[in-house]
Amino acid sequence: QLQLVESGGGLVQPGGSLTLSCEVSGGPLDDYAIGWFRQAPGKEREAIACIARQSRATFHRGTVKDRFTMSRDNAKSTFYLQMNSLQPEDTGVYTCAAEVTHRNCPSESGYWGQGTQATVSS
Repeated sequence: QLQLVESGGGLVQPGGSLTLSCEVSGGPLDDYAIGWFRQAPGKEREAIACIARQSRATFHRGTVKDRFTMSRDNAKSTFYLQMNSLQPEDTGVYTCAAEVTHRNCPSESGYWGQGTQATVSS
């Protein structure tokens, strides 16, 4: 059973930065497609960034493409989301996920963390 634990959320002013971490246990990170998802207040959860399982290609949502960077460290079984130039619309619960899938991003059928809150406000 894979377990994912997020950390690094918090309150930041507009223009600031946060780095989210997702520590994975119970299996080799290398076997999974991994991703970060965000649920903003009153909205549905959406994929923010993913790394495909086999191609290792990285995909970022258009609205964050130039500001957010997803990376992984297989040796630490951890992957990250570096978020720069944060704006109030980036506020939400950020959740990491992993799945053995040929899709670019994990689906609801994968393994999910509990989520971490990131709030961008002055």
